[in-house]
Amino acid sequence: MSMRLFTPVSPCLVAAAALLAASAPVASAHAEPRATLPVCASAEDRAFPLTTRLHGGPASYTAGGGSGTWHLELTNTTRRPCTGVHPVVVLVDEARALKPSQPRLEFYDGKRPHPVRFESTDRDELVGAFAAEDAGFPGFTVGPGRTLTVKVRLAITPDAVPGEVTANAAVVQRHEDDGDWIGQSNDYRFRIVAAAPTGPVPQPPHRPRPDAPGELAGTGFHPLHAALTAAAVLLTGTGALLLARGRR
Repeated sequence: MSMRLFTPVSPCLVAAAALLAASAPVASAHAEPRATLPVCASAEDRAFPLTTRLHGGPASYTAGGGSGTWHLELTNTTRRPCTGVHPVVVLVDEARALKPSQPRLEFYDGKRPHPVRFESTDRDELVGAFAAEDAGFPGFTVGPGRTLTVKVRLAITPDAVPGEVTANAAVVQRHEDDGDWIGQSNDYRFRIVAAAPTGPVPQPPHRPRPDAPGELAGTGFHPLHAALTAAAVLLTGTGALLLARGRR
């Protein structure tokens, strides 16, 4: 995929071009030619035609926990429609330990979610294109002067290393086997935190007083002691259950 650049982009975004090219459908030699998408920006434009903003995401994600929702806002600043728009999300963690399988990202085309597949660059950055490999996705369309807000959901697998992560998005308008960079977002920073341990809280052993009244001599059995032990087991189990529910 050849790319026309309106402003300089980072090397990791160049890797996104190859990812988009790999996900593009292969045209048959006997297939009818498809109509070429109109170019969103003219050759004279020096700025990106789409203003791109990430917002609304949580400050942290628990490894192995639930997903968080954020939004990718695309605003067309031109008088021309932008069609075939494919955002590309880039994740960079401070430890360079995040693996492509650990972020579980999906975007919404209307009410339908589509998974995003990440690839790792030679700088250990993760790049994921909104290409919707599970179904034909022609890309988003943003009308002249209009704003499109794309819902995004992210979850992190339990084996991810805790640490700071920076997400940003570049936006590509694809034209068959080439395309244009037409937008780039702000940074969205968040932290991956380790899951809190679950399970019952250890309780100190119950030791009856030697002079407890009513003790049966020579047997070691005490009715009140047995009742209290049973109650402690029940309360400990209930407390652990409530604690686990609260943490979830």
